[in-house]
Amino acid sequence: MGKKLVLVGLVQPHVDQEQAFQDWYIGNHVEDTYNCPNVKSVTCYKAARGFMGESPSQFLTIYEFEGEDAEAAEKILGAYQADPNGWDKREPNNNSMQIVGAGWYLEEIGFGPK
Repeated sequence: MGKKLVLVGLVQPHVDQEQAFQDWYIGNHVEDTYNCPNVKSVTCYKAARGFMGESPSQFLTIYEFEGEDAEAAEKILGAYQADPNGWDKREPNNNSMQIVGAGWYLEEIGFGPK
């Protein structure tokens, strides 16, 4: 069994765009990305409170991908997102999202359910 490959996104709504963010990012984009052929799961979290400082963003989204090659996964994701017919319920980006940070991570060690 291989290591998990995840894409982590730290995002939040632009100022005064909370409803538009909810409508597009939470209401459409996260599910849209889940439908990408190499995505295994997606979980989006909303910050509850800071710990040892402020939370870096209001939302943290973890996208788990098949395989261990981040470059290959990113190519498949990019092609999927560029395809206007990738998902029949896709709504266009309404520019309500601010990306605070994002990155690919390969599992180093884990504990929990198998």
